[in-house]
Amino acid sequence: MRMEELCALLARHARPDGITSIDGVRVCRTERTSPPESSMSGTVLAVTARGTKRLALGDRIYDYGVGQYLVASVDLPVTGHVIDAAPGHPALGFGMTLEPAAIAELLLEAGPDDPPPSPAGTPRPGIAVSDAPDELLDAIVRLLRLLDRPRERKVLAPLFKREILWRLMIGEQGGVIRQLGLVDSGLSHITRAVRWIRENYTSSFRVEEMAQLTGMSVSAFHRNFHAVTAMSPIQFQKQIRLQEARLLLANRPNDITGVGHRVGYDSPSQFSREYRRQFGTPPSVDAVRMRGGVGSSTAALP
Repeated sequence: MRMEELCALLARHARPDGITSIDGVRVCRTERTSPPESSMSGTVLAVTARGTKRLALGDRIYDYGVGQYLVASVDLPVTGHVIDAAPGHPALGFGMTLEPAAIAELLLEAGPDDPPPSPAGTPRPGIAVSDAPDELLDAIVRLLRLLDRPRERKVLAPLFKREILWRLMIGEQGGVIRQLGLVDSGLSHITRAVRWIRENYTSSFRVEEMAQLTGMSVSAFHRNFHAVTAMSPIQFQKQIRLQEARLLLANRPNDITGVGHRVGYDSPSQFSREYRRQFGTPPSVDAVRMRGGVGSSTAALP
């Protein structure tokens, strides 16, 4: 009954843009299997109520189906798509932004030992998948019911969102969630490097500089960065450059060389080669396809 109600709520309130009247909450309805698309993951909880979704991060593949949830604790460049949907049987999903400040507040209120602290050492991967416990699904259903109850929404929505965070924090992926709320966690140091690369993706950098930024040795930085992102820092920068290039090409399809230079490529041939390797088609062909309205710029989240 719980999953039936969750599906009904998601199907009724789904909009093309996924936005709802509850801040930070999205609902997704996909009518057919879609080709892989690249985007940034955001820091999110994504729950699948119907269908199956696949997300690729570096050399890691994550599938999450009915009754499972995915959490992303770092805003990462991912490729995602729905792999199990059809007209009349759409994929349905719930998404909620994970706010570090809200998690930190819960950690402070709970005290040092409840939930149990995460073990020290290498940060956990930035994306993880688990089966959703009944208590988590109950809280999500109660939150979504508020879409039909505007008078109650303002008061109750923050409470139900806090409960969802708490259920995540004490669940199987609690370590991933708790890292997000700790100012001095290993994840927070890697997030600092991720943010710098995203904001300065056109600039070259030395790994030694990134290690210094995070307060780690070069070897520890390499190990921790790969543990969280499934990529090296240089591979991560390349992913950001190519995704930004794709967005620019949608509006500037006749300026392949200029777009490549703008995102940091000095060599047009290298840009075209790496673009084709990433997206499966040369930038000139992909630009025309996007201008024709084929494809999407969002991955399968939620």
